[in-house]
Amino acid sequence: MTNSLYLTTTESRCGKSLVSLGITNLLLRKTGRVGVFRPIIDEKDIRDHDKNIELLVKHFDLKIDYEDTFAYLERDASDLMGQGKTEVIIDTVIQKYKALESRYDFILIIGSDFEHEESAFEVNLNAQIAKNLGAPVLIVSRGDKPEVSDVQNVVRVAYDAFTNIGCEVVGVIVNRADPEKLESLRSTLPAAFADEKTFVSVLPADERLSSPSIRQIVNQLDARVLYGDEYLDNLAHHYVVISMSIRNYLSHLEENALLIVAGDRDAILLSALQAHQSNSYPRLSGIILSGGLRPPRSVRKLIDGLKDIVPILSVKAPTYPTATKTMELRSYITADTPQKIELSLKLFERHQDTEALEGILSRVQTRGITPRMFIYSLFQKAHVKRKRIVLPESKDDRILRAADLLLSRGAVDLVLLGNHDETQASIRRLGLRNMNSEHCTIIDPQTTDLLDDYAQTLYELRKHKGVQPEMALDMIADVSYFGTMMVYKGHADGMVSGAMHTTAHTIRPSLQFVKTKPGFSVVSSVFFMALDDRVLVYGDCAVNPNPSAEQLAEIAISSADTAKTFGIEPRIAMLSYSTGESGTGEEVEKVRKATELAKERRPDLNLEGPMQYDAAVSADVAAQKMPGSKVAGQATLFIFPDLNTGNNTYKAVQRETGAIAIGPVLQGLNKPVNDLSRGCTIEDIINTVLITAIQAQDD
Repeated sequence: MTNSLYLTTTESRCGKSLVSLGITNLLLRKTGRVGVFRPIIDEKDIRDHDKNIELLVKHFDLKIDYEDTFAYLERDASDLMGQGKTEVIIDTVIQKYKALESRYDFILIIGSDFEHEESAFEVNLNAQIAKNLGAPVLIVSRGDKPEVSDVQNVVRVAYDAFTNIGCEVVGVIVNRADPEKLESLRSTLPAAFADEKTFVSVLPADERLSSPSIRQIVNQLDARVLYGDEYLDNLAHHYVVISMSIRNYLSHLEENALLIVAGDRDAILLSALQAHQSNSYPRLSGIILSGGLRPPRSVRKLIDGLKDIVPILSVKAPTYPTATKTMELRSYITADTPQKIELSLKLFERHQDTEALEGILSRVQTRGITPRMFIYSLFQKAHVKRKRIVLPESKDDRILRAADLLLSRGAVDLVLLGNHDETQASIRRLGLRNMNSEHCTIIDPQTTDLLDDYAQTLYELRKHKGVQPEMALDMIADVSYFGTMMVYKGHADGMVSGAMHTTAHTIRPSLQFVKTKPGFSVVSSVFFMALDDRVLVYGDCAVNPNPSAEQLAEIAISSADTAKTFGIEPRIAMLSYSTGESGTGEEVEKVRKATELAKERRPDLNLEGPMQYDAAVSADVAAQKMPGSKVAGQATLFIFPDLNTGNNTYKAVQRETGAIAIGPVLQGLNKPVNDLSRGCTIEDIINTVLITAIQAQDD
């Protein structure tokens, strides 16, 4: 039987989105074959996709069709229950669930929403479904009640309802708990259960999760966005209705407040925008102009000339009806709220006994290293020995956002290069919370006290190439040279650049004076190819156009060491257009010689070649072409004969399979320097920084 877990809540607004995110994240470290199923969704029409399902499917890119993820719309299930046909509901739920079993290693089942008055009946129906599916139950409850005993009573009632009907309740998670009652809940809740093995966990409330994004406010108020489309992910922590004059209302502003003001109060609007841009006042999340009134042309012209404009929305309703409706808005964690998703996963990891929870999920069979486990392991490895990484491109918002997320996870220390005031202004504009800490330093290469020393060092290293002191001073002011010199001098452990610069601009300084490791003559690269169910390593797909046999052997050895560093056991296929002894030709002979050289230098490596790609990955083809091979059919590391083949292959696999390509990861340098694509995502930057930090641990 497929492994499963039935996630049910005791009432509405328990925060099951946060819990389902955390559990799915844990599951994906074990297997890429995770499905999600809801017996009943609270939607009126099949075209209105369920928020919980959409969140998991889109964020984790689960391979499941939406139509397969649920059995009933809430209205249809209610009609059947009203007719006394509960058994029909359960039979259909079982049928839909069974259709998923053969396709997934684990299915997370999410119960109903408890948005209606018949909650007792819903508990019973959820218990009946969980029992008939044979799924263990995890109860999620709310901890924001006046007394600890109130939380205990609600949880106990739900626990008894499920156990009395014959369900296995494996745990209880109390979410949204008052931080002041956190320890009290943690110490007293376990006593509510007769079974001492019941998993009990308490997660604190966080105002950022209960705060709607401006995008959600736009949708729920049917508002029109006049300005600030790029900041719709801002979170509104507070609401301020303005009816005072400028001199009086300014003292009421709070960080991340959403202002609600009549659309004809032009002076209030302009003063609010100026307060937002001032270092003397808190940052705002947005402004709502009520009454269907919009700024006149003269005011619009003034606003058009401003930078860093918060979202300005227009609604038709008057001020106070708008304020009342705004106070009642729901805050959701959805696929388009990345800040909330990241915060949810962070809270789950920080306050959850993940080891105990993984014990509940332990029946899942691990199938090698999954993409999610690989990325998780990057954070874990980086934590072991925290390193300092320099990021020369602080002018790029992607770099700053990635840096903020890295710092929030405590994975690395960072150095940002750039003008201090401009960088701080960008940090404030983006609302980043983790940058102003002891683990993040901003250095301006143009004005730092390090400039002269770095220039002198560069001159000494490059004077044999005709570099003069004045030239060295000009060169070192460049962020790529400055960042690389920080690594060379030991003031940083590694560098990541390339979001705004070419590969040549990023790598050239390291080739000039960081140089290659002893025993190596070539710098090469690998890509980690995260497929649905495993991670493969491709080399070299980015640096060397046409390596010789000797260089190819070096690339294979470097790539094997890199793979091991990141937890991938290297089974190395030296690729060519011919397998084994069947083919001849200059290119095949180059690969054959490279294989021999690599084996001579590193007899400990599990390495074979020449080999075609299909023989390397397919057990059936391997059985015909290379029977008895320890690599063919199960290769994890692929060495391509030239850049043309390697680069095209990794891009073809990436596009055709949806694989995540992490890299290029440079190898062979004395100290780690890695290059980003100028089209990189925030996730790409995070992964590359973590990889660089882990590489630095070996120095």
